[in-house]
Amino acid sequence: MRILLVEDEEQLRKIIKMNLEMEGFEVIATDNGRIALELTDQQHFDLMILDVMLPEVNGFQICEQVRLRNAKVGIIIVSAKDTSLDRITGLKLGADDYLTKPFNLEELLLRVHNLLKRSTEEGAKDMEQYEWGGNKINFVTYQSHGVAGDFQLTKKEILLLKLLIERQNEVVSRQQILQTVWGYDVYPSTRTIDNFILSFRKYFEKDPREPIYFHSVRGVGYKFTPIK
Repeated sequence: MRILLVEDEEQLRKIIKMNLEMEGFEVIATDNGRIALELTDQQHFDLMILDVMLPEVNGFQICEQVRLRNAKVGIIIVSAKDTSLDRITGLKLGADDYLTKPFNLEELLLRVHNLLKRSTEEGAKDMEQYEWGGNKINFVTYQSHGVAGDFQLTKKEILLLKLLIERQNEVVSRQQILQTVWGYDVYPSTRTIDNFILSFRKYFEKDPREPIYFHSVRGVGYKFTPIK
């Protein structure tokens, strides 16, 4: 699980980052709101921890902009602002949780775990299987049905399909695919991802040479557009 931590208090940022990493999370940290928004455009995160008072772009603005583009990422706001109006503002803008400073570090870790667990369970429940255009994928058994009948997908194929389907009608960057499907240990070439997309077209497109579902966007990434 990848977490973006946006906190401009250096000592607090270091402590939170260290403790999250001790819990097994991969943490990207910054003290600047504008940089945080750039990171959310470039990389995939499962959860974000946002301070409110930040340079250039505040936490409320980050929350609002991120939520417009991504309905699934978990967002926890941590702030010295403890009025009910501030809390309501954060939640209205799309935050999943709001924690007032100073807070107990164990409480923050518990909220992080609970939010990620809930989102993971909801995602798994929603994506046990998916159907479109006469095609069918089972994300639990890897059994699928396409233009040539029934067949079995590989784990990597399932991971990539799940990512593209969850982000349907959006361009998913190569970097996001590498992080989600391959992780940081092994980076395949761009050609490897292209070959996966070609395979998906053979599996699920009536005419692989004129795809209507799986698209390569030159210089950017890949996109899945379902027509059910």
